[in-house]
Amino acid sequence: MSVGMFLNCQQMFQVVRINFTFHADVGDINHMKETAYKILFLEDEPTIREVLTEYMLMSGYQVTTAERGDAAVCLVREQDFDLAVLDICVPGADGFEVLKCIHACRKKTAVIMLTALEDEKTQVKAFNLYADDYVIKPVSPIILLKRMETILRRTAGHGEEGAEEQTGLVLKEEAYCALYDGEKLPLTLSEYLLLQTLYREPDRVFTREQLIMSIFNEDYIGNDRIIDAHVKNLRKKLPVACIRTVIGVGYQFDRSFLSGSIFS
Repeated sequence: MSVGMFLNCQQMFQVVRINFTFHADVGDINHMKETAYKILFLEDEPTIREVLTEYMLMSGYQVTTAERGDAAVCLVREQDFDLAVLDICVPGADGFEVLKCIHACRKKTAVIMLTALEDEKTQVKAFNLYADDYVIKPVSPIILLKRMETILRRTAGHGEEGAEEQTGLVLKEEAYCALYDGEKLPLTLSEYLLLQTLYREPDRVFTREQLIMSIFNEDYIGNDRIIDAHVKNLRKKLPVACIRTVIGVGYQFDRSFLSGSIFS
């Protein structure tokens, strides 16, 4: 991190501390969670780590912090987490190595990459390694909390009773998961939302911009080609080739696969 960026972060978080002091009793504190989600937060810069951790705690999360990637890997191997928020450029193993570890042994853990690296290549790499979201620093703590809340709401476990009796492609709307012939597909949240969007309107060809909005639900900072990375990963995980590329436009669900499909 450059000196200029570090100073900007410090200035930003000094303002955040003031706002936090005056508004803590009127906002999200009234919505403390009955069952706290477990968060792994990897960040090597002390000021950012301290302030964002404070916000997470005040929002009712159980937070375990790490300032080194190798320490985060050990934590992932020892504990279950509902969500990991990972910086990339940290001492020891970098954030990508932690992300790989999570995908290998904690597939149910959602991941947000929180980094100052905003180039397209790095973002595509993160999504190819099954990150659920990519947030560029500096970021408003409130916006980060909202993105965490959105992901956790969508990935919260729900029952899948009767799923083993259903054949073909099954999308479980409340559980935000997809099954094929009763087997749960290992989709990230972004991949599920992409599949859900295409599946709901098989007669429609979606542009990349429209698919970005359906996944992130807000303006996305970055190149719209990030959708291509999601489609590539989704196709690898689907047992059937049900996503068509419409050259020059975008993507469409192949309705020939709808006959045995269920959306519940």
